[in-house]
Amino acid sequence: MLNFIREHQLVPGQYPLLVAVSGGQDSVCLLHVLAELRRELNVALHVAHLDHQLRGAESEADAQYVSELSHRLGVPATVERRDARAYQVRRRMSLEEAAREVRYDFLAEVAKSIGAERVAVGHTTDDHIETVLMHLVRGTGTRGLRGLEPASRWLSSANSVTVVRPLLPVSRQETAEYCRRYQLVPRVDASNLSLSPLRNRIRHQLLPLLQSYNPGVVEALLRTARIARDDIAFLDGETGRLWGEIARRQENTVALDRARFLKLPSTLQRHLLRAAIEGLLGSLKDIEWRHIDEIMAALDKPAGRRLSLPGGLFFSIEYSRYLLGPDVEALCPYPDLSREFALKIPGETLIPGWRTEATIVEREQVSEQGDSLTAYFDLGKIGDKVSVRSRQPGDRFQPLGMSESKKVGEFMIDAKIPRAWRQRVPVVCSPCHVMWVVGWRIDSRVRVTEETGQVLCLKFERVPINHGGSGAEL
Repeated sequence: MLNFIREHQLVPGQYPLLVAVSGGQDSVCLLHVLAELRRELNVALHVAHLDHQLRGAESEADAQYVSELSHRLGVPATVERRDARAYQVRRRMSLEEAAREVRYDFLAEVAKSIGAERVAVGHTTDDHIETVLMHLVRGTGTRGLRGLEPASRWLSSANSVTVVRPLLPVSRQETAEYCRRYQLVPRVDASNLSLSPLRNRIRHQLLPLLQSYNPGVVEALLRTARIARDDIAFLDGETGRLWGEIARRQENTVALDRARFLKLPSTLQRHLLRAAIEGLLGSLKDIEWRHIDEIMAALDKPAGRRLSLPGGLFFSIEYSRYLLGPDVEALCPYPDLSREFALKIPGETLIPGWRTEATIVEREQVSEQGDSLTAYFDLGKIGDKVSVRSRQPGDRFQPLGMSESKKVGEFMIDAKIPRAWRQRVPVVCSPCHVMWVVGWRIDSRVRVTEETGQVLCLKFERVPINHGGSGAEL
């Protein structure tokens, strides 16, 4: 165990180490060994025990046993009670899952209170093998086949803590023999014999059955876990290398370059998706393999398709990118245009998120070198009123270069304007018709020609939103 701790740097000596002790043989063995090694590891220990209030007097006896053992070993202890069943009802989850969340929340809180960065738990090689089988049964993919890691991060909405597993190279049989050798007499939890939890059915039924087919199945599963761990490490490295080329995170949304993403092997696509989701949610707790499969099946769907994911996330397909986030509209470069504003001509008009400048020039002053937010119009053809708003149902215009009119909505689709943007793209109108879909195309009927006298130049510029807005509302 000492070699394993040093190999994986599980116990940094500058911080206290919290030890989770249930009173069973594995956690009792863990505490006793760490107490023997604390001087060599130069670490201060602190015990944490939680009574989940599920087994009445037996739970109370477990807590008393852990308190006495900690005192005998000279290790301070925090022992508390929490109602796991009430938590289960509130959160609508299985009792097993509820007890786990309550326990790790408690451990994270105790760790924070004593200044510990890590909590040691009594997971053994047997737990590692059972975890591999449980993930295999649930179909969690290659990542799940790694089983338990020497160290991992546990996150909840309110807490986080690093969990370390110093007993991982040790079998359950060895912890039992250790307890007998040192006369520790650990507590026995009768619920471990119940076949209701999946882990117990794997332990008592599935694993013995597999051993009847292959006596070396344990070694085979451990080998599979090592191979899976190496494969995932390689994929993690490739994901890190490709991230900057394909993904971009802006606040709480991740954008993936669609063309580059589609060129990747499916294995890397899945891995990038999982990395993006984990980065946004903090964990993959509620993300199942089927969710990734649903995204993969939608990759070649038309722009506008949107999938709902756990954690309040959405996967949205645009023409040139995929978006992952709780509000994919947050990446739209345009502010919301909820009202219609009259433009001062000539002059400057401020509307939420925009500054517009209107100038009147002679045709000879028209510059062919412009940008998408500057446009020129024949002043004599647009009337005496110009306004800006979002698109409206039934809006039509005749895009420059086309001989017939077209619905603005259809033009936006053809121009591959992302769906999340379309209601925010400014539309400039005269009393007669739409003049300009800002950033894309003006109406052919108001273009500057050789017969044009005076020219109206309109320029849009993005500015920070002033919620007091000084635009003239119509």
